[in-house]
Amino acid sequence: MQQTFSSWRLVQVACGLGLIHAGFSLYWALGGSWLLDTVGQWAVTLARTSPLAAFWGLLLIALLKVAAAVVPLLNAGRRLPWPRLWRTLSWIGGPLLILYGGVNTGVAWLVLSGVLGGGEIDRRGMLGHAALWDPLFLLWGLTLTGHLWLTRPRTL
Repeated sequence: MQQTFSSWRLVQVACGLGLIHAGFSLYWALGGSWLLDTVGQWAVTLARTSPLAAFWGLLLIALLKVAAAVVPLLNAGRRLPWPRLWRTLSWIGGPLLILYGGVNTGVAWLVLSGVLGGGEIDRRGMLGHAALWDPLFLLWGLTLTGHLWLTRPRTL
């Protein structure tokens, strides 16, 4: 499994994208509200009516995102024990991020365009999913999976 400059750069970008996601989750867990309405009005309501539940939920989400972002980078740098385990988990996570981000981005754009749905929508929340959060998941998954693909073992 050979690491090239481009594969190393891809895993670095993947880590950065994941840390952006994690950073916002942590910011919101600590009471920040900037862009929270782009997740959905439900998130704003939860933060206001149940701040303790929002704190613990968002803190857990932030920690999981940090781990999902940093572990592939550390593994690529040969800094973790059991490298095959982490690589296998990354092979599961990367495509899941692509699927989750891709499907949700597409659905959000279809809702915004009026192709799906029909009732009243949370336009700002839907736009946040269509243009920011879900594409970020998609790009995170694409860069992680690209790194994994470029560093896969070659067979003759």
